[in-house]
Amino acid sequence: MSRPLAIAPSILASDFSKLGQEVRDVVDAGADWIHLDVMDGHFVPNITFGPDVIAKLRPHTDKIFDTHLMIAPCDPYLEAFAKAGSDIITVHAEAGPHLDRSLQAIRNLGKKAGVSLNPSTPESAIEYVLDRLDLILVMTVNPGFGGQKFIEAMVEKTRRIRQMIGDRPIDLQIDGGVTPDTAPLVTEAGANVLVAGSAVFKGGTTESYRTNITAIRDAAERG
Repeated sequence: MSRPLAIAPSILASDFSKLGQEVRDVVDAGADWIHLDVMDGHFVPNITFGPDVIAKLRPHTDKIFDTHLMIAPCDPYLEAFAKAGSDIITVHAEAGPHLDRSLQAIRNLGKKAGVSLNPSTPESAIEYVLDRLDLILVMTVNPGFGGQKFIEAMVEKTRRIRQMIGDRPIDLQIDGGVTPDTAPLVTEAGANVLVAGSAVFKGGTTESYRTNITAIRDAAERG
């Protein structure tokens, strides 16, 4: 099943002093989704923001809010992120012992459920929950910081996951080191949602964001 291509800028790379404006600008520049990287300083070595910030950003756009929870435990906070306005909530397969329960909870909150895999986690870890998923996120860097180098071994992992998905209506997302150079590698392997932070927000203006998004989209479509 072919899924539409989506570019999801990560606001982790934006100017935090004007987050609302940055969201509006990147949407005007052609973003399809907004990717929200939530980090707790425990599961990953960084701290970003929580549901209150997402709730404040929600009025700035009606684009899909794609919330990536790099936190452990995640279950106690799912309802708060749902109420804040997240459309998709993605949890890490490594973040807790009861992945199936977490995914059920997300769907019971009326949201789409995603699962993320660290580079070292094999795709077999999520095979048993495929029918509970709306999205699979393949980390192509080690999570915790923006601006890292793309791990090329993840291209074949992406290809294997696309084959595992088969004809299920599941989006396959890539997060980490996405640029016009790496985008065609992962779309050729079957990915259809690309998260990009530094590669989108460099330049600091709406026009530069538009140029950056267009370059990634054009390269991805070639893939």
